[in-house]
Amino acid sequence: MRVHHKLMTLFTAKTTLFTALILVGSISPAADHDWPRWRGEKGDASSSESGLLKTWPAEGPPLAWQCKGLGGGFSSLSIVGERIFTMGQKNGKGVLLCLNRADGSLLWETAFGGGDPNCTPTTDGDHVYGLARNGELACLKINDGSIVWQTSFTKDFGGKEPTWGYSESPLIDGDLLICSPGSQDAFVVALNKSTGAVVWKAQLDPSTNLKGHGGAGYSSPVISNAGGVKQYVTLTGKGLTSVNAKTGEVMWIYDKVSNGTANIPTPIVNGDFILCSSGYGDGGTALVQVVKQQKKIGWKEIYYFPAKDLQNHHGGMILLDGFVYMGEGHNNGFPVCFDFKTGKRTWKPGRGPGRESAAVAYADGHLYFRYQDATMALIEADPKKYQVKGSFKIGVHNRESWSHPVVLDGKLYLRDQDDLLVYDVRAK
Repeated sequence: MRVHHKLMTLFTAKTTLFTALILVGSISPAADHDWPRWRGEKGDASSSESGLLKTWPAEGPPLAWQCKGLGGGFSSLSIVGERIFTMGQKNGKGVLLCLNRADGSLLWETAFGGGDPNCTPTTDGDHVYGLARNGELACLKINDGSIVWQTSFTKDFGGKEPTWGYSESPLIDGDLLICSPGSQDAFVVALNKSTGAVVWKAQLDPSTNLKGHGGAGYSSPVISNAGGVKQYVTLTGKGLTSVNAKTGEVMWIYDKVSNGTANIPTPIVNGDFILCSSGYGDGGTALVQVVKQQKKIGWKEIYYFPAKDLQNHHGGMILLDGFVYMGEGHNNGFPVCFDFKTGKRTWKPGRGPGRESAAVAYADGHLYFRYQDATMALIEADPKKYQVKGSFKIGVHNRESWSHPVVLDGKLYLRDQDDLLVYDVRAK
């Protein structure tokens, strides 16, 4: 593995350490006002913001500021301390960028890998982690963007780049970094987050006969303690996959929801239950319960809806108070709300304010629906009724408006390829 180590100065006095961390611009552990990784602090796309607008004016909320220079790609944002992190493509190379949180001015950018990336950087203390489209994974220092270590999913783990590139956002859990090269011998791997050294590799049984497109999916891993066993769960090219967090053993794979093209949405974990969904004609939506089967951990299907009945393409799902909200349908973002435990719909009004796929976030009692056609909508998060509280056209529409929105600091952050637009959504 191509792991590059850099010596770090050790400080013994606490006061000296504290001062040094400030001087190098270290990020402290994420607070309520930070968004340190894909889908936020809890990985559920929900913001703890309050005091936000309950309705939007016809022209939409005011634009606070806007910047350019992010490059191409569909990466969303991580926001921690005084910094914003994202990824883009410039001159054919993948870059991880660090922007000033106040105005979007560039602090630094570091090139590695190639192609237009989909990964949202993961921050952790003094470091930030990013995955290029071609499978180059790097750990960088947040103060200057220098690379601490780097490895390759294809060259070092035998993975094969998916059709639309590696897209997951790595998961940090304690000292581990969890990611999915997707090869037979390294289907999912745990790396030491400080050095990049391999802790374990989850191997896929070669006799496993499952549906799907194989290899890595386009989803991102989450932590589950279902069945009393800590496990990492992600939607791979074979289906919903569970790996023992301690040993790296593939404990179970549920492939009924898997499609043959691209498995994308991040699963939702709630107790012993896991919700998964995927688009295309052979995907669908399922809730499974993790159970013990003859002293082993397995799954029990609670419900499954085929693609024609219920599916999420790639805009994500939000679980609130026992109900799930999402954009439903392949290449569609029909607003829908359904009961998490039963799958019963409470509302599904049809098209909604925008067209095509919708990426969804939540804050202060409302859903923020971002449609592919650059329509932004505010929908009340009420399982009993569907109510649109405003919509507007985003000021920039370079390509498909797919990057997931972030609501933080009383602002709505919207990445659109080379542009970042930040709207003020505070109640006046």
